[in-house]
Amino acid sequence: MTTTDQQPWGRVDESGTVYVREATGERAVGQYPDATPEEALAYFERKYVELNGQVTLLEQRAKGGAPAADIAKSVAHLTEAVATANAVGNLAALATRLGALGGAVSELTEQQGAEAKAAAAAAVAERAAIVAEAEALAAEDPAKTQWKQTSAALESLFAKWQAHQHDAPRIPKGEANDLWKRFRAARTTIEQNRKAFFADLDSAHKDVRNRKQQLIEQAEALAAKGADGIPVYRTLLDDWKSAGRSGKKQDDAMWAKFKAAGDVLYSVKNEIDAQDNEEFAGNLAQKLELLTEAELLLTETDRTKARAALGSIQRRWDALGKVPRDSVKGVEDRMRKVEAAVRKLDDDHWKRNNPETKARAEGLAGQLHDAIAKLEAELDEAKAGKDAAAIAAATEALETRKAWLKAIGQ
Repeated sequence: MTTTDQQPWGRVDESGTVYVREATGERAVGQYPDATPEEALAYFERKYVELNGQVTLLEQRAKGGAPAADIAKSVAHLTEAVATANAVGNLAALATRLGALGGAVSELTEQQGAEAKAAAAAAVAERAAIVAEAEALAAEDPAKTQWKQTSAALESLFAKWQAHQHDAPRIPKGEANDLWKRFRAARTTIEQNRKAFFADLDSAHKDVRNRKQQLIEQAEALAAKGADGIPVYRTLLDDWKSAGRSGKKQDDAMWAKFKAAGDVLYSVKNEIDAQDNEEFAGNLAQKLELLTEAELLLTETDRTKARAALGSIQRRWDALGKVPRDSVKGVEDRMRKVEAAVRKLDDDHWKRNNPETKARAEGLAGQLHDAIAKLEAELDEAKAGKDAAAIAAATEALETRKAWLKAIGQ
């Protein structure tokens, strides 16, 4: 086989040995037995294509922002591989491209370092914000805290912390530890406050339950008194309302017992009231007849006659006795209206005939008559002199005095 120059970057000699052409000369890269020169050369050209693909991929990774350390490691590995590669092609071009990548690694390292520092600072700020929220929850007044919402908020913050720790960029260990200590301290404070609050609440509820149990026993003991026990039961009811709460379930059960004790008393009272109402029904009918008679006095103007008639009605009214409970207010209000009308007749008479009042009225009337006479004279003079302003002033003053005189009944 004769030496063949199959392509610019390599050849195959007569023995089947394949060479690659480099700047310093030729270098044997291997043999491809039992093949034509073209096949042998093509085999080692494919080796070059593989190397070229690896360099191209590395260039793309560098442009895509892959970690600079990884790029540097790959550059060193490929540079060594290209230098001794058993491949046919422009190995010098590959070396040049790898050299350029090596220079870019420094810039990439600096850029990625700045980005990593900024990302770490942002991560610290984000985690510090989580801590601040937890510390704000820990600073709440335990007595005013809505513990269900606060506990849920704390769980959410802890989940947020774990997700941030897993997904966010790593932050300096010292800062991470400090932030965790703050978060853990806040969580501990919240838990301690919650336990103390519910311990105090349980104690308070226990006191309330004990107090209400005593009230129940006192209420149940009133059963023997029947309706006479109702005033005491009402006092116990006031004590019940001021005793506080002991939890809905317990309160509902205890209230049912306390109310049942009261129902016993009121059922007795209702029976008595029903009997009374039946007994008093006749009294109501007679009092309604008296009201019809009494309400005729609403239009009476003779005070003496009205007072005498009312006195007779009141004596008969009192003699009749009680009426059914649900009718008391209605009949009493109607009688009060008649009594007020008769009383007003007396009041009006006294106002008109009170000597002191009459003396004052007569003295004032004399003064007003004198003033009116004087103003009438002034008005005549003003009219004679055709003084419009004086006429208006005298007229206004004269009308005012006459109105006062009419008001005192003179």
